[in-house]
Amino acid sequence: MPRPKSKKELLELSQANYEKLLKLLGSYSNMELEKEFPPETLNRNAKDVLAHLHEWHLMMLDWYKIGMKGEKPDIPAKGYTWRTLPELNRKIWEKHKDVKFQTAKNLFDDSYKQVQRVIKEHTDEELFEKKRYKWTGSTSLGAYLISNTSSHYDWAIKLIKKAMK
Repeated sequence: MPRPKSKKELLELSQANYEKLLKLLGSYSNMELEKEFPPETLNRNAKDVLAHLHEWHLMMLDWYKIGMKGEKPDIPAKGYTWRTLPELNRKIWEKHKDVKFQTAKNLFDDSYKQVQRVIKEHTDEELFEKKRYKWTGSTSLGAYLISNTSSHYDWAIKLIKKAMK
């Protein structure tokens, strides 16, 4: 499916990729899910990927909460820029490195539902009109949500498939 351009498409694609990711994870044994990924990947196993997605959901929800109050959120996070993303992602990995797979999955499921609620609260115009909200800059709220849902899940699926070969 092409990049979503409506609320309906965003909900459908984010749900489809979420379910595709869960189905992929469900196709592996517990032992396979704990298997170490190749050394060049920051996320060391499937659990790390879910924890990464969860933390990005939380950041998105924080940006949204702060931005919708008319304030400027720290994007991507306080003390980080898009250039220092590797350091931010390493911090996320450190935070969750000792979490069990099921805990990471539960966290991911919960934050996924929270992000879906945000999408459902808005109209097509509120989601996809560029520059509608000061905090989203020159882009749209929908673009942020796509990056933190369907596109990010697609990245996760590709990473897990490649690492599990």
